Amino acid sequence: MKTKTTKCIVSAAAAVALTLTGATQAAEKLNIYCWSEYIPQDVIDDFSKETGIKVSVENYASNEEMLAKLGAGGGSFDIIQPSEYVVEALVKEKLLRPLDKKAIPNLKNIDSKFLNMSFDPGNKYSVPFMAGTVGIVVNTELVKDDIKSFSDVFKPANKGKIVALDDAREITAWALLSQGLPINDMSDANLEKVKPVLANWLPLVKVFDSDSPKTALLNGDVAIGIVWGGEGAILLQSDPKFRWIIPAEGTHLFIDSLAIPKTAKNVNNAEAFMNFILRTDISKQISDAFPYTNPNLAARKILTEEQIRNKASFPSDEEIAKMQVFRDIGTQGSKVDELVTSLKAQ
Repeated sequence: MKTKTTKCIVSAAAAVALTLTGATQAAEKLNIYCWSEYIPQDVIDDFSKETGIKVSVENYASNEEMLAKLGAGGGSFDIIQPSEYVVEALVKEKLLRPLDKKAIPNLKNIDSKFLNMSFDPGNKYSVPFMAGTVGIVVNTELVKDDIKSFSDVFKPANKGKIVALDDAREITAWALLSQGLPINDMSDANLEKVKPVLANWLPLVKVFDSDSPKTALLNGDVAIGIVWGGEGAILLQSDPKFRWIIPAEGTHLFIDSLAIPKTAKNVNNAEAFMNFILRTDISKQISDAFPYTNPNLAARKILTEEQIRNKASFPSDEEIAKMQVFRDIGTQGSKVDELVTSLKAQ
């Protein structure tokens, strides 16, 4: 896990900046726990320069890693970046602090399609930060087969050519989809149904990587990848030999949000950062670096035509209609982790 830290000197301008953002506490610090390769360092630097707030960033590779650390009392974080089903779980457990929306006026920039969703009605606890999907990337110079689905990827002929996300919930969802089962129906019976599927699939994977799965494809270490949409978009931008495919079985539409843990110590700074992130120019800056599906409608209006046309960044409405959003599966989550971990170890 990579750790990045940004430091700056608190200046007289910090007090002015904090007043403008609605924060009332003295400029101190902000501790962020988030996905790797998701918030550009220059965005963090700009926030520090404008506010005088010292920012430290610690990264995680999966929602489950983040939940485990929070559950164990590890770290003192002011902002976390949970996906939709994790927001739902944290709200149920009363582990998030309600937001003061008066301190986040730039929430108005978010596309209404990404607001008031089932995992957080009224956005009482979370602010949509980035969305996206999971898809297949193929190096067409190395793979001549017509890849259309997860099942096409996990064929014996592709052994040692595959990079896949190192995320048990995602991997199990792909297996469920391959059997025509809903991605949230992770009952004991369904886990038994997909166990032999996973047992066949997992040994074929050369690299498991949730942080930067594009790297193995760019380096030529593998020829096929199941990756985050933002990673796929970067690959499409880098070389026309890469092709993006939405799996025929369907896939997962994720929505990652910003939220404040109940134990946060720098709440005003956290809300100031949320408002900063939702600013039109800053949101575009994030899309320029990490081209996921940006729910910030104001920022999307100033993206280039090339960015908007990137299929990995912005799936069509028809494709999105076939996607499913993860829901909280409670204690079944640990069973999913155990299943995938045990099969990977064989």
